[in-house]
Amino acid sequence: MNNGTPAASDAYVVPAQTRIGHVHLQVTDIDKALGFYRDILGFQVVQRFGNQVAFISAGGYHHHIGLNTWNSLGGPPARKHGAGLYHTAILYATRAELAGALKQLALAKYPITGSADHGVSEAIYLDDPDGNGVELYWDRPREQWPLTAAGEVQMYTRALDLNALLAEAPE
Repeated sequence: MNNGTPAASDAYVVPAQTRIGHVHLQVTDIDKALGFYRDILGFQVVQRFGNQVAFISAGGYHHHIGLNTWNSLGGPPARKHGAGLYHTAILYATRAELAGALKQLALAKYPITGSADHGVSEAIYLDDPDGNGVELYWDRPREQWPLTAAGEVQMYTRALDLNALLAEAPE
């Protein structure tokens, strides 16, 4: 320690198995939000309290996403500029699962705002009905991640072939 500031070698490092557990979003209308997260993306409602809050999940977890109107009922959409949440990232286990999500978006004619191959992952970007950014992605196996000559992860942003991805969607 030096003047109350830990030296770089003494800095706390979060345990490797730590995960982000859930996100809680302010929305303007619970039913409108559920029309997206439940009806299009396929999350299941675990618990709901009228028009104030809904907890949704994949696979029966207590909740991956909380949707609330406590400070936002009937309000304006999320702002795009300034500090705040850039996007919520939803991780799919396989490329085929991501393709299935893309197929759902296409069937619902839901607009996407972008897509990318980042080397370590492939991603689809869109906004929920309240303007909150959403990333749908899958990670390539770690042994396929691009590395620099020094062995550091070398992410990039390249075009993602959405038609090729869509062709992998389950029937």
